[in-house]
Amino acid sequence: MTLHIIRLPDVGEGVAEAELIAWLVAVGDTVTPDTEVAEVLTDKATVVIYAPLAGTVADLHGEAGDVLADGSDFIAIEAGDSTTPASTATARSIEPVDTTEITTVASPGPAATTEPTATTELTATTEPAATTPSAPPERAVAAPAVRERARALGINLDDVSRSGRDGRVTHDDLDRHLRGAAPVIPVPATVQIPLIGLRRKVADRLTIASSRIPHITYVDEIDMTQAEHVRRSLATAYPSQPHLTVLPFVMRAIVLAIADQPHLNATFDDETEILTTYGAVHIGIATQTANGLIVPVVRDVQTLDLWTSAAELTRLTAAARNGTAQRTELSGSTITITSLGALGGLVTTPIINHPEVAIVGINKMQTRPLWNGTSFQPRTMMNLSSSFDHRIVDGWDAATFIQRIKTLLEEPTLLIVGL
Repeated sequence: MTLHIIRLPDVGEGVAEAELIAWLVAVGDTVTPDTEVAEVLTDKATVVIYAPLAGTVADLHGEAGDVLADGSDFIAIEAGDSTTPASTATARSIEPVDTTEITTVASPGPAATTEPTATTELTATTEPAATTPSAPPERAVAAPAVRERARALGINLDDVSRSGRDGRVTHDDLDRHLRGAAPVIPVPATVQIPLIGLRRKVADRLTIASSRIPHITYVDEIDMTQAEHVRRSLATAYPSQPHLTVLPFVMRAIVLAIADQPHLNATFDDETEILTTYGAVHIGIATQTANGLIVPVVRDVQTLDLWTSAAELTRLTAAARNGTAQRTELSGSTITITSLGALGGLVTTPIINHPEVAIVGINKMQTRPLWNGTSFQPRTMMNLSSSFDHRIVDGWDAATFIQRIKTLLEEPTLLIVGL
């Protein structure tokens, strides 16, 4: 038998390390070149690492939460002496993994011999090799979010029927298991959960933003009655067009308001104290996913109409939630929108997406009585809670910016004609 020591792949240009999220195999498991062995995280991209050859897992280097350098020992696989390492290693991520290195070490057998160590560099492909669905493995394999949910529900994953790829347990499998199980009331327990993966990166970014940026938050209410009438009318008249929500209206209003205050479409470098303003408007959309908060970016919004904005929103938020967003689609925003939809409440205090200088927060819409000078009328109202970097944006500028957005949303024809 020969022991093959596999090193952590190069996970992307300019990225020197990755965080180990979860092992998908255990020591003693049998793997093939299409077996998922681990999930790692770089920036906001989850990368699935595949075994590059068939054999038995002999050793795992690292535990969940460890940060591993590219090229460091990752996993050891024991294979027959006649086994030839696969010519490619595979990975699925938002960006292709570039290379994988394998070091082959002769393992002592009944008649141990000394052989020189051979190193082979293998180029990774961008997509996993085609596979035939296999029988469920003895040990349940599941994504970290599924494992965490199962622990909270007191479910042993080994007892759950598996419908996912390569016999993985999915959230749907947990739901089916719960429906078929006798009703139980889980006993609350003290649980210590390490902050790893995307959640740790989100925590780091928010810590930087809240500690470095002196926030000023400005709140105002918007009468969305006419905008909602236009939105519904457009949706009814053009049913084949992308689903139209309030977000494209807000995006269009931000573009027109920024034309008057370009210093709000900017980033500020704390170290050099240089403010960079941008001609193009790239709007980040804070999106909640099963793995945490991700901000996909709708680029060049100044060139988009309501329909194309809606289409890009749908595409990018779906990609962020299912993990297929490209690296370039998750960076480069110049201003951000955050919204909790129906859970938005009346007022929020958004934290700026560092190093930007402004974030627009959308609160929920609801019917409220509004005094028109003679009587109260039911109107569709929505609050905007927006935060600004007070080093760059004065209170007057913040108020002027939001008041311009308010005017545009309350007179939605201005959004369509671009006045």
